Amino acid sequence: MGEHDIILFDGVCNLCNGAVNFIIKRDRHSKFKFASLQSSFGQKHLLQVDPDATQLYSVILLRGERLFQRSDAVLEIVRKLDGLWPIFYIARIIPRFIRDALYKLIADHRYKLFGKAESCRVPTEELRSRFII
Repeated sequence: MGEHDIILFDGVCNLCNGAVNFIIKRDRHSKFKFASLQSSFGQKHLLQVDPDATQLYSVILLRGERLFQRSDAVLEIVRKLDGLWPIFYIARIIPRFIRDALYKLIADHRYKLFGKAESCRVPTEELRSRFII
């Protein structure tokens, strides 16, 4: 697992699952692995971020011992995608408080805007190796 970045995402969020699909299609070299925040792996790491965490509000990127949240995580993910997507890393020049405010606005309304699944996604057989269950 050490050579892969790990993306923790809300497994019942349709927007988040769509983002995972988007990343998989643009990650031809399998740089990323995925785990839902609801999984035991995800819960363990979420509690390291916030011992009082009850809200699954943030995408979290684990890179070795480093941890990125919210807009920082999104930008670090985009930075490693194939194609022209890394160009969006330039958004890093926008102050974090502005980026995170926009991130929070979307995160707070994601279920209303994009819907919510009844249960966490189950990866297909061909993608199972990319997910930490």
